Amino acid sequence: ARKKRTRDMAKKSGKKKRTQPVDEGTGEGSGPGVGKVSKSLVIRRGKTAVEVSELVTDMRHMMMPFTALNFQEDAQNRKLTLQQYSKHVALPMGISHMMAFSQNESRLNLRLGRTPEGPTLHFRVQNFSLSRHIKSLQKRPVSNTTGIQANPPVVVTNNFGDSSNARNQAALAAPHIKLMRITFQNLFPAINVAAVKLGECRRVVLFNLMPSEDEEDGAPMVEMRHYAIQASVVGVHKRVKKLVASSKRKLPNLHKVQDIADYVTGQSISGGASVTSDAAPSDSEAEDDPRHTIELPDSYMGQRKAQKSALKLVELGPRLTLSLVKVEKGLGQGDVLYHSHVQKSPEEAAALKAKKQKEASLKDDRKATQEANVQRKRKVLDDKRESKRNKKEEKQEALMQDLRQPGDDALSESEEEASESEASDVES
Repeated sequence: ARKKRTRDMAKKSGKKKRTQPVDEGTGEGSGPGVGKVSKSLVIRRGKTAVEVSELVTDMRHMMMPFTALNFQEDAQNRKLTLQQYSKHVALPMGISHMMAFSQNESRLNLRLGRTPEGPTLHFRVQNFSLSRHIKSLQKRPVSNTTGIQANPPVVVTNNFGDSSNARNQAALAAPHIKLMRITFQNLFPAINVAAVKLGECRRVVLFNLMPSEDEEDGAPMVEMRHYAIQASVVGVHKRVKKLVASSKRKLPNLHKVQDIADYVTGQSISGGASVTSDAAPSDSEAEDDPRHTIELPDSYMGQRKAQKSALKLVELGPRLTLSLVKVEKGLGQGDVLYHSHVQKSPEEAAALKAKKQKEASLKDDRKATQEANVQRKRKVLDDKRESKRNKKEEKQEALMQDLRQPGDDALSESEEEASESEASDVES
């Protein structure tokens, strides 16, 4: 029996079963509702103010979970170009998008590019608000905790010509507007609506294209906001809601009431109103409004399935207002596809492109000539070194020959003297 129990335990033990399905696009277990995973890197380049550093941190929290939250830029990395960042940092980490903040004396800039080949969108940050600024103005702020950041947010784009009742508007949207919409959507993983779980949708990122007053000179303005989704029970007294939500929040103060019914009705022991904090249920709108009430298709935030609940959005931050300056074809370089301040005709664009191509060809020719001159000089230097080496070896060989034949030289001198003596005897 003991051997049989041991064999059964050996059969049960083995490779651990995977509890999370593998994503076909990346091979990672990112959940059934997430498609191909987009990973981002938010950095700052050059010297920036303290508020910009906080903005970078808030942006990383917004881009969670597929971003480098604790990435540290050293002094050398801040001077790297986007191409060098893409080659040495982004590609080894599997990053698909880069967001680089830079600051000078007059403005704050944001470059949003797709690695490794672009395109790159150049924005000017008109104004921004940090998460702590937004929470300081809220009556009941929501903490951007790890539980909320465990899943990517839902992306909503507004006024980009992608609404369901404006198909012709989407067809008439400018190319740079379509590119902005596609880039904003691809910053986050695509969500499979048929397979996503309701509990995974906890945040919303809104990109709103604000209409420009002056379409000729005004650059496209985009407002970006970050919200948390909150759900509350409908048709229940406020104090009952507080008791239901007591597992997540602090229990209400019941020391002045004798019975739970007194707390619900608002009566204290003395007969007066109980001292309880019944704040407004929402920061912006009423929860019992039927327009904001839905029947939950699945359990969500502690509420049961098919229960009527009111949804509201609570802003988490950060909040940015961006204006598009230009669009480049490559990653921080290449042809300028759009510029908000410089307008060129097709002929001027073709002439500028031909000029750039000519300059590039001349640059390549100069580089080829320089490389040929360097190779020729290296060859001459190698020949000189080789000739010096050969002369030195020949000289050393001659010295060795002289050292090896001292007896032969003495023998030849004695033979010459003997031949001279014999010749003198014959003459005599």
